[in-house]
Amino acid sequence: MTGTSAAGSEPISHKRVLKIALPIVLSNATVPILGAVDTGVVGQMGLAAPIGAVGIGAVILATIYWIFGFLRMGTTGLAAQARGAGGWAETGALLTRGVLLAFAAGAVFIAGQAAVFWGAFALAPASAEVEGLARAYLEIRIWGAPATIALYAVTGWLIAVERTRGVFVLQIWMNGLNILLDLWFVLGLGWGVEGVAVATLIAEWSGLALGLWLCRDAFAGRQWRNWGRVFDPVRLKRMMQVNGDIMIRSVLLTGSFTTFLFIGADLGDVTLAANQVLLQFVEITAFALDGFAFSAEALVGSAVGAKARMQLRRAAVVASQWGVGGAIALGLLFWLGGGWLIDVMSTSEEVRAAGRDYLIWAAILPLISVASYMFDGIYIGATWTRDMRIAMLQSVAIYVVALVVLVPTLGNHGLWAALMVLNVARGVTLGLRYPRLEAQVGS
Repeated sequence: MTGTSAAGSEPISHKRVLKIALPIVLSNATVPILGAVDTGVVGQMGLAAPIGAVGIGAVILATIYWIFGFLRMGTTGLAAQARGAGGWAETGALLTRGVLLAFAAGAVFIAGQAAVFWGAFALAPASAEVEGLARAYLEIRIWGAPATIALYAVTGWLIAVERTRGVFVLQIWMNGLNILLDLWFVLGLGWGVEGVAVATLIAEWSGLALGLWLCRDAFAGRQWRNWGRVFDPVRLKRMMQVNGDIMIRSVLLTGSFTTFLFIGADLGDVTLAANQVLLQFVEITAFALDGFAFSAEALVGSAVGAKARMQLRRAAVVASQWGVGGAIALGLLFWLGGGWLIDVMSTSEEVRAAGRDYLIWAAILPLISVASYMFDGIYIGATWTRDMRIAMLQSVAIYVVALVVLVPTLGNHGLWAALMVLNVARGVTLGLRYPRLEAQVGS
């Protein structure tokens, strides 16, 4: 496989880290744009129901697809290790496994769509008009499930082989095409909600075609269709163990943020709205720091595959240095410009005032959280996912105690303090395990 033969011996430099990280940061920056355009285009219809239908339909599918986020992370760690070990055949077979798993999952969702949609609307009921439009949207979008889930594996593979510019190109293509088709189908042809769905469906399948082309090295030989290797029971079991651990860890993390929202809702409408605004700062932090965490995934995975302990340490240190630098920059941005960002996101004076009261937490969040992001990247690259799962369980237990102690006495400040405790606990529980991880990698 071209361009991967010396992965384990390449020096870990700041330039190499940035080459991986920056396209991911830029790629992530395009994500909110598509949602804004979808809403804006449908909003030109002059009715509230289509906006709500597209919103609730997109949330339902995002929740379903999120379950398979483990496929991105698991593919990155396993493929980076195979690359570092010089296992080109296994690197290609991993992509095939991931895509086949995605197609199988997508087929299940298509076949069971009636039950999926019924369950979704039972949990999140809407008016008859909104639900009818949302169902029309979902009945089109669900046919993109195999492509969307397969793109997790494709993206993970591209990160593993350090081709994140390909991830950026893929994101720009999909979002750009989606936006152009939105404008044509909805404003030009008057297709309404169905037009938004068809635009996204085309973007998803064309994105998968482009993604597979970007992964063309994996298909250069026979390794991708070496079915004995692709369906090898030992390798399949390893893949399922890694992905299962990541899924449990992700469910726990998402549950923690959901709990944060639910508790915030009990503190009043203004507080809930202010928290929702400040959670956008949390999303910005995730989008930015993910780039450096992904660098750690690829470089640590390659070092582990090559059994090069010093390379692993160097990868962890250099990627983390950039992560800390990014966290400091974000903290300063939020502290100095946070008030302006709050004003942009809300016109309510009450919400603006409450947002400023709690802005300090959003400003310190990046520095508080950076260790957890970077250790996540390191552990995913090393596929120490069992330890990730255990550390998350411990962190969530500490978080629950913090909620019980801090919220009754400090209110919303206590709620934000508990979220900081969660992120500190994530960093500490993973950090305490790191020396053992490093000690078990080569020499």
